Amino acid sequence: MAAARVIASASNAVAGTLLPRGPLRVKPQSVGLCLKNNRLLTQRRRFFNCTAIYNPQFQIKEEGQPETLDYRVFFLDNSGKKISPWHDIPLHLGDGAFNFIVEIPKESSAKMEVATDELYTPIKQDTKKGKLRYYPYNINWNYGLLPQTWEDPSSANAEVEGAFGDNDPVDVVEIGINRAKIGQVLKVKPLAALAMIDEGELDWKIVAISLDDPKAPLVNDVDDVEKHFPGTLTAIRDWFRDYKIPDGKPANKFGLGNKPANKDYALKVITETNESWAKLVKRSIPAGELSLV
Repeated sequence: MAAARVIASASNAVAGTLLPRGPLRVKPQSVGLCLKNNRLLTQRRRFFNCTAIYNPQFQIKEEGQPETLDYRVFFLDNSGKKISPWHDIPLHLGDGAFNFIVEIPKESSAKMEVATDELYTPIKQDTKKGKLRYYPYNINWNYGLLPQTWEDPSSANAEVEGAFGDNDPVDVVEIGINRAKIGQVLKVKPLAALAMIDEGELDWKIVAISLDDPKAPLVNDVDDVEKHFPGTLTAIRDWFRDYKIPDGKPANKFGLGNKPANKDYALKVITETNESWAKLVKRSIPAGELSLV
C-alpha cells in the first residue's frame, strides 16, 4: 500500500479561510496559518493547532513516494476531507495580496503541477509517454499557481497575438530569497506579468514576491524589480524561453513586445482569469476533462 503522511500546511506567510467559489468582490478577512519554530511541520502523522480567524488551517497528505508515478500531494480541510487547492483555496486576501500555491520549489527540477483532470486536483509530477518529467536544469525561483484562476482555451487574447488560453491556472514565479516546499501557500503581491506563448497557447507568468521576504517592502512594481533584483526579469524570461530547447523543441515566444508588463497589467490578468474560472466552475463554459471538485 502506498505510503501516506500528513503534515500541517503552513507558511511564513498568510492564507485565507476557505471561501465559496466565485470571483471575490468584497475584501475578505485575512488570517494566518501557524508555524512551529518558523518551519513547516514535516514529521509523520504529527499535528499542531493554532488560533486563527475561522480556523483556516488545512493539512497536506502525501500519498506514494516522491519521484514516482503514483506520488500525489492532497490538501485536506480541518475535518480531514479532501479539498482542491485549485478550487477551494481563495485567491484574494485583500490589500492587494493573493494566495500562491507552490508546486515547484526553487533550485529543483522535478516538473510538479496540480493535476487539473484528477479528483481534488492534487499536486503530482507531470509525465510524458509514461515517464516522469524533469526540467533540463533547476528552476531558480519558487513556481506554482494562483488558485481560482483559469486561462480559457476558447478565448483569444487580442493583445497577445490572438493566442488562446492554455487551459490551466495562472502560473506564478516568486522571486523571494526563501526556498518554499511543495504544497506551501505563500501570501504574495504581484509585480509584473510575462505573456509567454507556448506552442501557440498563452501561458501567463505572474512575477510576484512573498510578503515575508526582506525586500518585499521595497518592490511594488516592475521597475522596482529591476532596481532591487537586477537582471531577474530577463533571467525569468530567458529561462522559460529556452527550457524546451535541450529536448529539441523550439524556443517559446513572448508577447507584449517581449517585455514584462507592469503591476496594473498583472492585476488585470488576475482579474480576468479569476472571472474565467468562475464561469468554469458555474459550468457556463464546458469543462471538458477538467475536474471541478
